Amino acid sequence: MIIAIASDHAGYELKTKIKQHLALQGHTAEDFGAYKEESVDYPDYAVLAARSVAQNKAHRGILICGSGIGMSIIANKVAGIRAALCTSLQMAELSRRHNDANILTLGGRIIDHQLALQMIDVWLKTEFEGGRHFRRINKIHQLTGL
Repeated sequence: MIIAIASDHAGYELKTKIKQHLALQGHTAEDFGAYKEESVDYPDYAVLAARSVAQNKAHRGILICGSGIGMSIIANKVAGIRAALCTSLQMAELSRRHNDANILTLGGRIIDHQLALQMIDVWLKTEFEGGRHFRRINKIHQLTGL
């Protein structure tokens, strides 16, 4: 699976660990930056990764900033993106099962890397349940004109 990944300076360290983990799992991480821990503006990187997912160049995306909030806000501005900020295994699972989230956002200053890697594994393995949830996803798409 091709995973678009991006971070700001606060998420850089966690992003590095996630990229290694994804490679060990057989996934390809396409890194949209940042490429160092110096202060940067997270919207510059989030939008690049989100567009890659929206344009089907990447299967899914993972975005990391200090809290995960900023990345989530920016990603959800891109038509076709359903970004979910998750802080637990259950949230990661439900974001896929019920919301068909195609981007996972994480707070590099909020969760430790071991939990982040576990959440990613759950998120990547969980399938969209469909059924009544299709109706809800369609309503989201109607709001964005898709």
